[in-house]
Amino acid sequence: MNNVYIGDVFEFVRNGASIKQSENASGIPVTRIETIWNSTIDSERFGYANIIDASEYENYLLKDGDILMSHINSPKHLGKCACYQNKPDKLIHAMNLLNLRPNSDFISSKFIYYFFNTPKFKGMINKISNQSVNQASFSAGNLKKLQVPLPPLAEQKQIAAILDAADSLRQKDQQLVEHYTAFSQSLFLEMFGDPVTNPLDWNTKLLDEITDFITSGSRGWAKYYSDTGDLFLRIQNVGENRLSLDEIAYVKAPNTTEAKRTTVKAGDILLSITADLGRTAVIPEGLPKAHINQHLAIIRLKSGFVPFYVSEYISSIGGRRQLNQSNKGGVKAGLNFNDIKALKIPIPPIELQNQFAERIAIIEKQKQQAQANLKKSEALFNSLLQRAFTGELTADKAA
Repeated sequence: MNNVYIGDVFEFVRNGASIKQSENASGIPVTRIETIWNSTIDSERFGYANIIDASEYENYLLKDGDILMSHINSPKHLGKCACYQNKPDKLIHAMNLLNLRPNSDFISSKFIYYFFNTPKFKGMINKISNQSVNQASFSAGNLKKLQVPLPPLAEQKQIAAILDAADSLRQKDQQLVEHYTAFSQSLFLEMFGDPVTNPLDWNTKLLDEITDFITSGSRGWAKYYSDTGDLFLRIQNVGENRLSLDEIAYVKAPNTTEAKRTTVKAGDILLSITADLGRTAVIPEGLPKAHINQHLAIIRLKSGFVPFYVSEYISSIGGRRQLNQSNKGGVKAGLNFNDIKALKIPIPPIELQNQFAERIAIIEKQKQQAQANLKKSEALFNSLLQRAFTGELTADKAA
């Protein structure tokens, strides 16, 4: 596998046209940085500038196989890219993304797209980037001087086909996980109605009236971090009305009032009180001893109220709208206890709350299986991606 300069195997590497976009415009879509936020061409994140006739921008219309790359972004998103595959049939390349057009005589677009998604390439990008606190950038000229591995064209296409198949599998698994998330949300609407308008006219109570205990974590845990010990729950462990333990931290907790106060119990609701307000999770039975950090609050309900229902309401559009209206900075640089206690919660009959919790448990079990499958397909893809650029991945070696 030979190394070649990017500038030698692409027809061009350039920035896009300077086009003033506006929120209420229409016409032929125009790229923005957000267009490639998830490493695909996202049709929900185009810009528009009332361009009806593309002749003025003919040189900037994307062609099949063009690769869009972020070269001005926050450091972790720098170098993110997506491959254009004629959808939509007309898309104008605008400023703030580079367009790399492969020379099809030498290079497979999908092959090099996959290389651009490897940790090795991310490391190469870091070396040519100008870094600041919140933003980084690199020039098209420096990008063209980077060397990339390039086997014969036929082998590139063979490798790209293998990676395409693995990528398709993980995308299907991801879609299934998203399906179960949407199913939970639709079940809530079906059983309880719109959380904003409360069309079934359930009686409402302040969250303060249905809780025994509300507290938040503190900043004083840094010196207790450890490789073992009690779980330390952070904001990344909370979301989609469930607890995620994909990113685990541990603390060797001291025997203090603070440590006891921030210890979670089964059935507790965790609430994000900074950043993305309103993310929730219910602590399941059997979780090892765990504490929370300063970005989370514990909500412990009185008997007669179902945590899964209350958690789902808080994270719904109705709950989040109330929380965002309350966000004034507060003692926790987000929500304070008065904000949380003032949440108005519609209270349907306990039997209906329990039915919802039972159905959610079934959905969650199926979702966990889908997530396990997703982890396997992601591990397979990442393994193949690593092998692809070391000469280990061709049809006869992939098995």
